[in-house]
Amino acid sequence: MTSDIERNAVPLKLHHGRRPAAKPALPRLKSRVGGRPGRLWTAAVAGALLAGLSPVAAGAPQAAAATGHKDDPTQYWNKVLLQTFRNARGWDASPGKLSRSGAVVFAAIYNAESAYQYTYGTLKYEPYLNRPLKYADKHSRPGKDEEERLIDRTAYKIISQLYPGDQAYIDAQYRARTGSSPHSYDPLDRLVVDPVVRQINKARAGDGSDNSAVYSGDTTTPGAWRPTGEADCKKPSDAVTPNWGKVKPFVLRSGSQFRPPTLRGFTSYADLVASPEYASQRDEVRRVGAVDSTERTYDQTVVGWFWDHDLDGTYHPPGQLLELTGIVAKKFKLDTYETTHLFALSALSLADAGIAAWDSKFDSPINEWRPVSAIQATGGANATWEPLSSDRSGAPFTPCFPAWTSGHANFTAAWATAMKHFFGRDNVSFVAHSEDPHTLEAYRQMKSFSQVAQEGEFSRLWLGVHFRWDAEDGRGIGTNVADYVFANALLPTRSGHPHQQ
Repeated sequence: MTSDIERNAVPLKLHHGRRPAAKPALPRLKSRVGGRPGRLWTAAVAGALLAGLSPVAAGAPQAAAATGHKDDPTQYWNKVLLQTFRNARGWDASPGKLSRSGAVVFAAIYNAESAYQYTYGTLKYEPYLNRPLKYADKHSRPGKDEEERLIDRTAYKIISQLYPGDQAYIDAQYRARTGSSPHSYDPLDRLVVDPVVRQINKARAGDGSDNSAVYSGDTTTPGAWRPTGEADCKKPSDAVTPNWGKVKPFVLRSGSQFRPPTLRGFTSYADLVASPEYASQRDEVRRVGAVDSTERTYDQTVVGWFWDHDLDGTYHPPGQLLELTGIVAKKFKLDTYETTHLFALSALSLADAGIAAWDSKFDSPINEWRPVSAIQATGGANATWEPLSSDRSGAPFTPCFPAWTSGHANFTAAWATAMKHFFGRDNVSFVAHSEDPHTLEAYRQMKSFSQVAQEGEFSRLWLGVHFRWDAEDGRGIGTNVADYVFANALLPTRSGHPHQQ
C-alpha cells in the first residue's frame, strides 16, 4: 500500500511552516565528555576546527555511524515500539500503559531533535516541558549523521528503559539500523541523549502509572459495572488499570478536566436503568451489536473489526493510531524535524486521551456496566445474548472495565483532532491499516481525519461492547483533549528562540 500512499501525496503547507536550513559556522574547543580532553579528543577537535565542524562531529568516527538506512529515524523506531506493544501482556498491554509509552518515547525523541535544532539556530517549536539543550557553539555546524545518531540513540535508550524484557530485540534493531553496537561510544550520549532521558524520567517520576491497586467499587447494583464472566473478567479485581484516570497527564491539568459531571445527567443507578433513554440505548446495541445481528450492515461489521485491536499480539488501539501517524507523515514527505513534531503531538494527545477516558470510566458517579451485562439482565431470550466481539478462539470478549466512556472513541477523536491541527485541514486522504485478527479488510481508504474519529467512535457499538452515548461522549472528551494539547504544548517559538520557562 505504500505506493498508493505515495501516489496520493500532494504538496501541503504545514500549519506552523517548515524550518529553515542550518547555517554553517565555527565550533568551540571545550571538551564535551567531561574532565580534561585526552590526546585523541584534542586531536579530533583540532581536525574539526580545520574542517569547520563541531566537537560532536569530531567524535563521530568513534560513534555509531549510520549505514545508509533510508527510513526516517522516528519512523523506524516507531516500528520497533509497535513490536514491543505486540509483545506486551496483562496490564502492560492496557491502552493507558501503551499510550503512555508512546508519549514518553516521542517526547524524548522530539526533545532530542529540539536540542539539535536549537544548537544550530533552526528551532521552530518549543520542546516538551523543558528549555532545549544547546551542545555546541553558535558558530558550529552539524557533522555527518549527527541528527540521525541523536534520534537513534535517544529512541534506543528510552524504549530499552520501558521494555527491558525486549532488550535482545531492541538491541538487534539498533544494530540493523546503524551497523554498530548500541553500547559503542558516542559523545552525543553525554551531551544530549542522557540529559533528555533524565528530563523525561524526572517529568514522569511518581505519575501514578505504577499503581497496582485493584477495583473495589460497587459491582452488584443494576447498572453498575461488574465482571462479565468472560475468560479474563471473572472477578472485580480483574478490572484493568482502574486507577489510570488518576495518572498525572502529560499536558492536561487533570484527567477529569473535560469529563462531563455525570453520564447524561444521571446521578444514581436506579434513575439510569429506569429511564427511557437507557432502554433505547440498550435496545440499540442488542439489535446491532449481537453476534447474530440481522440489522448490522456489512460495512458496519467491517468498521467494527477494522478498529478493534483489543487482543494481545496486536499493536492495540494506540499502536494503530501511531502507525497512522507514520503513514500520513510519509505521504506528505515530512522532514526529520516535522516528523518528530507530528509524532510528539499525536502521542501526547493519545496519552492524555487515555487518562481522560479512564477517569470517566472509574472516577465518575456512575461506573456503567457493559451491554452484555445490561442485556442479559433482562432475562428471557436475552439471557444468552452475546456481542460480535470475540477472542481468537471465537468466544465472546468484552474489555474488563466500565463502558462509559469509550476508550476507542477517545483515542481516535484525539488523534484526528491533533492531525487536523497540525496540517490545518481535515480533508486528507490516506490508506489506514489494521492487523486485528478478525478484520475483514487489512487496508481501508480514509477521506479525512474525521472519518477515523467517526469510525472509531461507533466501531464499538457495532461490536456490541459499548452503548451509543459511550461513543458520543468519548469522542467529545478526546476532541477536547487534543484541542488543549495543541493549544498548550509544542508551540511555535519566537524567531527561533524558546520562551523562558
